Amino acid sequence: MIRDAAPADLDAVTALYSREVLGGTATFELDPPSLAEMTIRFNAIRDKGLPWLVAEVDGVFAGYAYAAPFRPRPAYRYGVEGSIYVEEGARGRGVGRALLSELIVRIRALGLRHVIGAISDSTTSQASIALHERLGFRPVGTYHQVGWKFDRWIDVHLMQLDLDPTGAAPTG
Repeated sequence: MIRDAAPADLDAVTALYSREVLGGTATFELDPPSLAEMTIRFNAIRDKGLPWLVAEVDGVFAGYAYAAPFRPRPAYRYGVEGSIYVEEGARGRGVGRALLSELIVRIRALGLRHVIGAISDSTTSQASIALHERLGFRPVGTYHQVGWKFDRWIDVHLMQLDLDPTGAAPTG
């Protein structure tokens, strides 16, 4: 089940994100943010009217996804960056696909035009890259060796989904 995230979800969100900070490469943060900091981040996304979603499997928190502004300058206002985090035990069960699919639906409904995926570490993120490709994202570039974590350099692969590939002018 995919639903809108609520403040009551933030303990689980913070715990999942903290595990990724400490043991994964999906984020380049080095110190896990507190619940208070994650609450600030959650509210900032929601205050912009952007989606923050939670996945549950059999009533248990399985992951989350959200859309954040791609860049702060006004000309970028039609693009967002999507982020997805899935509990280790829920991986390979369609949770990431369900989250990203619903995130795209919500972003499209807002009249936005582009979704950017920034996927780090191709050595451990092949499933994420493949998921994005299956949902229509295309590779648009790589930032080589831009993150230093776990005593090694990590690349970031950029993927983009054009919600209106005709390039027509936005309507709002």
